[in-house]
Amino acid sequence: MAQAAFAPEPAPQPAEPSFDVLGWHDEPWTAQLALDLLPETNGPKVEVLSGSVIVTPHAGIDHQSVERELPYLVHRAARRAGYWAYPEINVVSGKDLFIPDLVVLRQSGGGRSAVPIAEVVLVGEIVSPGNRRKDVIDRPREYAAAGVPFFLRVDLRDRVPSLALFELTEGEYRPLAAAAAGSTFRMRTPFEFSVDPADLLDEEAPEQRVDGED
Repeated sequence: MAQAAFAPEPAPQPAEPSFDVLGWHDEPWTAQLALDLLPETNGPKVEVLSGSVIVTPHAGIDHQSVERELPYLVHRAARRAGYWAYPEINVVSGKDLFIPDLVVLRQSGGGRSAVPIAEVVLVGEIVSPGNRRKDVIDRPREYAAAGVPFFLRVDLRDRVPSLALFELTEGEYRPLAAAAAGSTFRMRTPFEFSVDPADLLDEEAPEQRVDGED
């Protein structure tokens, strides 16, 4: 007598958001699925691109220094123009979920876990040595395709920070302003902001020589 075929039981879904879901969910991921099924985290970035979940560990300390200083300074300038700036917030673009290093919004993101990319005025990325192609080529292309008006890039190559601002023109980002450490980066649009890129890195002040010391 032929034996009956039994379908395998579906894997149990966790009662609350858990990274365990990455082990059994084998369908394409979307931004909404990630927001619903994965837990909030202050650790690695968890993004969704083209149906896949991308987990990125924290970058180096120089990256973290810039990510502490730049959003604070940009936010103060942005508020004067009626915008709001945030570090590392969830940005939904169709089925994709991005977490840029810096995001400037047209309105406050308060009370929300994610914002649609249509509300974004400017995105900023700090170039990481291990993800240089992503930060310099791939992400700007994706943000441009989504229609984000401005892109700000921070490059820390050889620990000489530089900033470059790009404006979306005919579907591509065109350079608008740039400066390296020791000079002043100035942008006029979408709001007034200036900084010496050198001020974004943590550096100890030179030791003061005391008279009489050898």
